[in-house]
Amino acid sequence: MAGDPRLPSVDQSDGLEARLASVRGSISDAARAAGRSADELTLVVVTKYHPASLVRQLAALGVTDVGENRHQEAQAKAAELADLGLTWHFVGQLQSKKARQVRRYADVVQSLDRDSVVDAFAPTESEPDPRVVDGFVQVNLTDDPGRGGVQPDDVEAMVERVLRTGTIRLRGVMAVAPLDEEPRRAFARLRAVSSRVTSIAPGATDISAGMSGDHAEAIAEGATHLRIGTAITGNRPDAP
Repeated sequence: MAGDPRLPSVDQSDGLEARLASVRGSISDAARAAGRSADELTLVVVTKYHPASLVRQLAALGVTDVGENRHQEAQAKAAELADLGLTWHFVGQLQSKKARQVRRYADVVQSLDRDSVVDAFAPTESEPDPRVVDGFVQVNLTDDPGRGGVQPDDVEAMVERVLRTGTIRLRGVMAVAPLDEEPRRAFARLRAVSSRVTSIAPGATDISAGMSGDHAEAIAEGATHLRIGTAITGNRPDAP
């Protein structure tokens, strides 16, 4: 989220280990303030544009969940780092024609937002017994239909579609807070959507929300998964 004024400045003189420790401390503090345990939270470190070598360093520091936005980059890193046993989260907008390829390496797809994408995960004659992945329905918390995500009023229909695939284990909902709104208010709306989802799918209780600049607000509103990049990895390299 380049240019997001909510993002804290990252001291590039600090090493990766120090930045990771700082974020973990911030997560623990926010969880404590919300009357929760940090053990309830999954930290997904987003490594977009960073080399596989950095992901290997993160794994050595105890990171188990990694997020990627782009299929080609994610596919290459997952193959190179297969020995690490990481949980790979695809968190970017997904093209339906790439869905089956993503399923081969991603353990979790956090950006289910269109009928065509969900349908692409269904079994086919050429792949009658496909790998099952965990999935989150992405919710659009803005009034802009061009933003990624399902409009809140359409979430139930999308949930039903996901459940019918048989190849996606629905975990819950995901969203990005709008830049022009107080994050906690936006995440409160996401929490309300989550409650509606669990009335249809009782096991889909997870909420993926909160990034480098707003994870404390997300934790206060029940987030279970935090997608944090620059506060840990430092500023992203230029796109290859």
